Amino acid sequence: MEKKYNGSQNYLCKTCRKQFISDHQRTYRGTLSWISGMIKIMLVRGIGIRDISTVLKISIKKVLKVLSCSNYEIKPRKTYYDCLEVDEFWTYVGSKENKLWLIYAYHRSSGEIVAYVWGKRDLKTAQGLKKRLKELGISYGRIACDDWDSFLAAFGAEAQLRGKQYTVGIEGNNCRLRHRVRRAFRRTCCFSKKLSNHMKAFSMAFFYINNGFL
Repeated sequence: MEKKYNGSQNYLCKTCRKQFISDHQRTYRGTLSWISGMIKIMLVRGIGIRDISTVLKISIKKVLKVLSCSNYEIKPRKTYYDCLEVDEFWTYVGSKENKLWLIYAYHRSSGEIVAYVWGKRDLKTAQGLKKRLKELGISYGRIACDDWDSFLAAFGAEAQLRGKQYTVGIEGNNCRLRHRVRRAFRRTCCFSKKLSNHMKAFSMAFFYINNGFL
């Protein structure tokens, strides 16, 4: 291919027919072919936006763009689970006065996050999780949860295992989220400013967990 106006060599992909230049000819690190993958790995390893910008020597806007353009969605591996553990998990969005709750279902044997919803810590959100499981076509033998009234009301007789001794798996996963998602750290000044970025960060973490990368 011909050279560009700045003297860099253009190449042509034989598969998609797009033109590109090699990494060693790029002047800005944010356009390097491997940089987006590295940003995602760092995001799910507990590293903040500004720290990633400093370490990789790229702009904060580039890091935020990779996050905002990410589109991860978890898909259940099965349609039937013998037992699902459910629990609630608090985070902040916008300010530390504005709590946003994650309520999700977890399968201990496979270590899979099966379904999740965001909302307030109330019955409506707990019912939303049950509805989400139904929308995904998931059935289960029983539910393990703590003694929170909303779980007991939402799942009724399905909540056969009640108490912290039955939710060891999901509590351990909560700990993993607290260590891996910067927005979930305790005693930190780091929290999401935008709701969309907050949800995308967790969706990415869930995808990495379910696929054995985290």
